Amino acid sequence: MPFGITCVFAYSTPDLSLNGKMIYAAVTYTLLTLMYTVVNIPYCALGGVITNDPEQRISLQSWRFVLATAGGMLSTVLMMPLVTLIGGEDKAFGFQWGIALLAGVAFIMLAVCFATTKERVQAPPNTTPIREDLRDIWQNDQWRVVGVLTILNIMAVSIRGGAMMYYVTWIMGSPLLFTAFLTTYCVGNLIGSALAKPLTDWKCKVSIFWWTNAALAVLSFAMFFVPLQASITMFIFIFVIGVLHQLVTPIQWVMMSDTVDYGEWRNGKRLTGISFAGTLFVLKLGLAIGGALIGWMLAGGGYQAGAATQNGSTISIIIALFTLLPGLCYLLSALVAKRFYTLKTPLLKTILAQLAQNATQPQSAPDQPARFEKAPISK
Repeated sequence: MPFGITCVFAYSTPDLSLNGKMIYAAVTYTLLTLMYTVVNIPYCALGGVITNDPEQRISLQSWRFVLATAGGMLSTVLMMPLVTLIGGEDKAFGFQWGIALLAGVAFIMLAVCFATTKERVQAPPNTTPIREDLRDIWQNDQWRVVGVLTILNIMAVSIRGGAMMYYVTWIMGSPLLFTAFLTTYCVGNLIGSALAKPLTDWKCKVSIFWWTNAALAVLSFAMFFVPLQASITMFIFIFVIGVLHQLVTPIQWVMMSDTVDYGEWRNGKRLTGISFAGTLFVLKLGLAIGGALIGWMLAGGGYQAGAATQNGSTISIIIALFTLLPGLCYLLSALVAKRFYTLKTPLLKTILAQLAQNATQPQSAPDQPARFEKAPISK
C-alpha cells in the first residue's frame, strides 16, 4: 500500500514554485524508488524459497520475465490513452489518476501474490546480527561472482537503453522510429524469456549463460560496422539482441538463488533475503554507473541538446554507447562466468542432495565446510 500511495504522489503536480516542484519531485521519486525496492527485494527472493528444484526455478523465472515484459509493454501502451481518457486536455490530472488506477491494480495483484504464495524452503533459525550476515555473504565467493555478472549485464542494457533515443535520432535519422525500435526490442525480450526454460533443459544453464553473453558481445561489436541510417538491418539486430539478453536474465536470477544454496551448504546459514538485497544493491549500482557513463561521454563529446546537427565526435560516441560499450560488458560477463562461476549442474545437484540430508540430520551441519573443501568445484 505505501508503494501504491507514493506512486500517486510522484505523479501529482502541486501548486508550487519551480524550485518547490523540483524539491517535491526529488523527494517523492526517492520515496517511490525506496518503496519499490522494499517490495522488490522479497519478491525477487521468492524464487529461491518457493522451490529448491533447479528446473522449477528456471521455469518460475522464465515465466516471471515473460509476464513482466508483457506487463511493462501493456502499461506503456495504455498510459497515454488512459491519461487522455481521464484528464482530456488536463494532462497533470490525467497522469495523477491514471497512475492511481494502475497503482490500485498493482496493489491487488501484489496482495494476491502475498496471499497465495507458499515458502516451501525453510531457512534454519538465524539470530546473528546483520553485520555478521553481510560478512558471510561477502565471503560467499559465488555470490561475489554473480554480483559482478549483475553489474556487467545491467550496465550493458542500461547503456544501450539510455543511448537508444540518441541513436535513432542522430544515427538512424528520425526520433519517430524510437517507439517501433523499442517495441521490437521488447518483443524480442518476450521470446527470449520463453526460451530460457527449454534451452536450459537441453544444456547446463551456466553454459547457456556464457555462450549467450559471448554471442551478445559479437553482435554488439558487429553493430558498430552497420552503415548509418541502415534502419532495417538495425531492427533485425535489436530484435535478436532483445531475444538473447532476456534469455540470460532468468538464468541470472536462478544463479542468484543457487548462491544462497551454496552459502547454506558451506556455512550452515541460509541468507536468502540479505543475499538478494545485496544483489539488488549492486544492480542499482550498475544502473547508476551506466547512466553516468552516458552523461559523461556525451558531455565530453560536446553533445548539444536541441541542435540541428551534432559534431563528429558526438556521433562516434553515440554509436559507441549503443554498440561497443554494451559489447564490452557482455564480453566481460562471458569471461567471468566461464572462468569463475563454478555452480554448474553436477555440483549443484550434490549441494542440494546434501542440504536435503542435513535437513533430516541437523547434527551433521558442522561437517559441511569439510565436505565443501573436498567438492569437485572445478567440474
